[in-house]
Amino acid sequence: MEIKVVRQILEWNEDCSREIKELLKKKSIFMINVMGSPGAGKTSLIVEMIKRLSSEFTVAVIEGDIAGQIDAKKIDALGIPVVQLNTDGACHIEAMSISHILQYFDLDKTDVLIVENIGNLVCPAEFNIGEDIRVAILSIPEGDDKVEKYPLMFATSEALVLNKYDMLDYFDFDDKRVERIAKDMNPKLQVFRVSTRTSVGMEELINWMKLKINSKEEVL
Repeated sequence: MEIKVVRQILEWNEDCSREIKELLKKKSIFMINVMGSPGAGKTSLIVEMIKRLSSEFTVAVIEGDIAGQIDAKKIDALGIPVVQLNTDGACHIEAMSISHILQYFDLDKTDVLIVENIGNLVCPAEFNIGEDIRVAILSIPEGDDKVEKYPLMFATSEALVLNKYDMLDYFDFDDKRVERIAKDMNPKLQVFRVSTRTSVGMEELINWMKLKINSKEEVL
């Protein structure tokens, strides 16, 4: 019985996810789903993404947290439209929540919608939310065993950001091994070595994102 319920929830979420994807396609909006552990640097990365993308695109953000508005306030301070989504204990964001929130944005004046998912390496990977790409963040201090322990997150993402790369010398983290294992399970995965503190790797990551965004616009 429990397996049947889980299946129904996932199927219902997929239906909603497809509806969101169709709506965003009509509005020419590119959605980026940013996932990773608490403390991996999701918000810091999103702030840097905004700074570098906003010169060419109109950006909006959905901030997902179990509680509070700390990260949303950081985005609001940049003058970027942002909506805080608090899940009150849920470990992931579902497509229906995104659907309800979209009404709070001017979709006709939005090019890129960034979603910061709940800090978790398990649940967020199981639920599509209508995104165009998934960006999984793994910070150097977390350890290099996470790809093997939580494979779905990395197997279903388009990009893996090895964040806080400037700290590599201080931790026993084999980034080449991580990249090899991740690409074995997901050959199309793009791996970026990034430090939001020093800006190392940010230009390469943003250029890749711009290509993805522009590729969707060309199709439309």
